[in-house]
Amino acid sequence: MSCAARWLVCILALALAACGSAPSRDAPAASAPPGGGGYYKDDGPGDVIPPNLAEVPDAVPKDEPLIPYANRPYEVFGQRYVPLSRVQPYQEQGVASWYGRRYHGKKTSSGEPYDMYAMTAAHPTLPIPSYARVTHQASGRSVVVRINDRGPFLGGRVIDLSYAAAYKLGYIGNGSAAVEVEAIVPGAPLRVAQATRPPAGNAAPPPAANAEPLQTVEAPAGLYLQLAAFSAQASAESMRERLARELDWLATRIYVVASGSLYKVQVGPYRSRDDAVDNAERIAQALNFKPFVVVR
Repeated sequence: MSCAARWLVCILALALAACGSAPSRDAPAASAPPGGGGYYKDDGPGDVIPPNLAEVPDAVPKDEPLIPYANRPYEVFGQRYVPLSRVQPYQEQGVASWYGRRYHGKKTSSGEPYDMYAMTAAHPTLPIPSYARVTHQASGRSVVVRINDRGPFLGGRVIDLSYAAAYKLGYIGNGSAAVEVEAIVPGAPLRVAQATRPPAGNAAPPPAANAEPLQTVEAPAGLYLQLAAFSAQASAESMRERLARELDWLATRIYVVASGSLYKVQVGPYRSRDDAVDNAERIAQALNFKPFVVVR
């Protein structure tokens, strides 16, 4: 074989590996990327897309035993990855991509078939299985996904979401987006911003005399409606107070939740998704924008 031919074979092999082809179960973990991938020209949405993807519920975090073979150290493209040995606090920011029909139905690193319409994701080192909250930094939208695959391994990407999860975050058309990834530790306390008054120059009008004072308490886990996300805590608190005046029937259920560099204004918790959706409609009528459901 000529040098040119050998070079072409190498290029083709690397290209296939870069797309996240999962090795066979008998192959050593270091021989190829163990699952995951990105958005490539031969990937993408399926031919028939379910009509209700926006209503697909987030993954519900729960304690699950880790899968030993899915959490062993491995090597891809000369880089060694050591998955976390237990579910623990973890947070990072970076670029998220998504993967679709190319891998639909194929085995993930957990051994489960990949379902592009389920709320799952691939991550290089988070335990399998575990759960993470992924927040689109531009819009403040969040989803909760179950980590059951490995990847991505290219371009500085930090996580590969399923088609459904990327659809709910709104970056299907772009192929990638800046996100924050936060591991969910079942039973761990949630981080909640302390209520503070905004600086005098940006102060909101004082609340009505009969308004119930806002309580600074820890938000319990459950279903919430997210109304907005801000990079400045003062802006989030200002909106919280305004909403408490305009939506006095929700005043004691409005929280500002700190999540990385964002402060999210959320309402809840709700006993069921139906209750949350009903309240979302009522809020939409009052404010002319509709909040979306998140799980914490």
